[in-house]
Amino acid sequence: MKQYLGPLSKENPILVQTLGVCSALAVTAQMKPAVVMALSVTVVCACSNLFISLLRNTIPPRIRIIVQLLVVSFFVIMVDQLLQAYLYDVSKMLSVFVGLIITNCIIMGRLEAFALSHKPLPSLMDGMMNGLGYGLVLVVVAFFRELLGSGTLWNHQVVPQAWYATGYLNNSLMILPPMALILMGTMIWIINKQ
Repeated sequence: MKQYLGPLSKENPILVQTLGVCSALAVTAQMKPAVVMALSVTVVCACSNLFISLLRNTIPPRIRIIVQLLVVSFFVIMVDQLLQAYLYDVSKMLSVFVGLIITNCIIMGRLEAFALSHKPLPSLMDGMMNGLGYGLVLVVVAFFRELLGSGTLWNHQVVPQAWYATGYLNNSLMILPPMALILMGTMIWIINKQ
């Protein structure tokens, strides 16, 4: 079990391997889209790992990348359709980034490095934990960006109105994508400093 917990700390796909950073920068201005993106990537990564692991002995090596892309595309389309049906407002906020899960380096990397050479249950666990590791970073970054940039969490006012009356101002720079990069850079520094 210890091997599966690595993506939540010292082997985090974003903080250590710097994979999947682009979408992480774009969807972390608020908690709600960050959590939905985190769950979407986790579901796609876990399901894709499981499915590729089940097919690993039947996939010809010459077309393995094409098969992997087809499997990932199938699960991304399913997730996208569910988001459009049940969370349309968040689906619009995430826009193209849900579709870009197809080319997410974390998912493709786990398929190549793990699912093609391991049994289904360990592959499912590996995909789930790597997705959760990705999601953990998204949620932490979104927490600070939304709190300090808007004074809200999950679109609910957290900073008391009395603070604004005394001169407190939201840091509107936190909403901009460069701040996501700075926050992630700080997290990378902290994890590598240990």
